[in-house]
Amino acid sequence: MAANVPTMKEIAKHLGVSITTVSRALQNHPRIGLRTREQVHELVQKMGYVPNSTAIYLKKKCTYNIGVVLPFLTEQFFSLAISGIEDTTAKSGYSVLVVQSRNNFEREQAAITSLIKHGVDGIIVSVASETQTYRHLDEAQRHGIPVVLFDRVIKKAPNSCVYSDIMVGAYEAIAFLIARGLTRIALLNGPNTLQATEERLNGYVKALQEHGIGVNIHYIKSVNLLREDTIRKTNELLNLPEPPQAILAFHDYIALDAMQVCKERGMHINKDICFVSFSNLSFCSYLDHPPIASIEQFPYEMGEKAAEILMAAVANPDTATRREVIIKSKLIQRQP
Repeated sequence: MAANVPTMKEIAKHLGVSITTVSRALQNHPRIGLRTREQVHELVQKMGYVPNSTAIYLKKKCTYNIGVVLPFLTEQFFSLAISGIEDTTAKSGYSVLVVQSRNNFEREQAAITSLIKHGVDGIIVSVASETQTYRHLDEAQRHGIPVVLFDRVIKKAPNSCVYSDIMVGAYEAIAFLIARGLTRIALLNGPNTLQATEERLNGYVKALQEHGIGVNIHYIKSVNLLREDTIRKTNELLNLPEPPQAILAFHDYIALDAMQVCKERGMHINKDICFVSFSNLSFCSYLDHPPIASIEQFPYEMGEKAAEILMAAVANPDTATRREVIIKSKLIQRQP
């Protein structure tokens, strides 16, 4: 056992206050004066005191941990969302446990089960591309663990959710391309299992129809989010008798793979063919020829809002109600 580990009793004795005062000061309780709180925090840091998580759980029945399940942490979109979640939950003294589903439903289901066993106080989820049910989310709720969905959501699920207005973003992107005189516009969409895939398609179709352009089903492709499938579907588009003049991509990563196919076939990006993609991730600014426009979905703000809703549900479980928050997207135009 480690020697000289400070206790809350020692902190209280050193400052000449009660243990209750120290405990409340560590929680930034408003009934404790600012000066006392500052003295407690300063001494705690100096002495290296760490609250006993087991004792906290036994007393308050909470672990001060939340779980986050998402497709891939390596994608910049989700890492930005995690930053928003962490910055928000840290204000309430919470730590974040992150698990990747890798777009696999079984992995997502196992992750939820594991987080329930670890006794987290809440879970935030962006569902895998294979997920078509929310029974595993119900299991968490049955254990008294609130679940909030973000970005990739299941709107028919009873959980609170935060997502971008995908349909509006797709509509504005197609209208932007049409305004540039482009009429043969393709859509490299996501898996049909995702709610966002349908919304992108609806926005795409609505914009074409309202501008008097017929919908060509040969210009609409669904990809499974793997590079090989994007390459295959892009070549199918380029092999058409009348290949598209522009492509709206599910997100920046798909756009990059599709653009590479075009370049390998001797095409000049933004001249022979134009791209617009969702996400507006920062790495696009380093490309010689980035998509001429991107739909910004504000992942940090999405994660922040999802965390706020979860923290409120954790703090007041008896009064928490389902909330649905839509983050307004924004079309970011670039110089070709």
